[in-house]
Amino acid sequence: MFCLMDVSGSMTQATKDIAKRFFILLYLFLKRNYDKIEVVFIRHHTSAREVDEEEFFYSRETGGTIVSSALKLMQEIMAERYQASEWNIYAAQASDGDNWNDDSPICREILTKQIMPFVQYYTYVEITPREHQALWFEYERIGEAFADTFAQQ
Repeated sequence: MFCLMDVSGSMTQATKDIAKRFFILLYLFLKRNYDKIEVVFIRHHTSAREVDEEEFFYSRETGGTIVSSALKLMQEIMAERYQASEWNIYAAQASDGDNWNDDSPICREILTKQIMPFVQYYTYVEITPREHQALWFEYERIGEAFADTFAQQ
């Protein structure tokens, strides 16, 4: 299970708290219901890092937003440690949707070609009171292409 969380400057403390609650509930559900599970925690702003559970939920690091950095890191980790033929790979991503506009098509490209063909399911949760931005609309295109294995809310 991959957990990708946006911790950029546009994510308010309230937005980060909602994202953390989402991931905590997901994490507790998985740990309670599955004997063998590995969870990969990825935090991102302009760059992404794999972190441990403690840092994922409690670090205060922040920055700008380049979502593709998290997707690239996820793809690299999948290739190195989680072959799709040996693992059931799931992913959840939480963000406020604020991303550099030039990066949103790159995100769609990475997901479509390098991640979606190898995962069982991918979900994107956008936490924002604002209108959806470019990332949301790029992800809608992914949802059309992978209707059975991609969801966004």
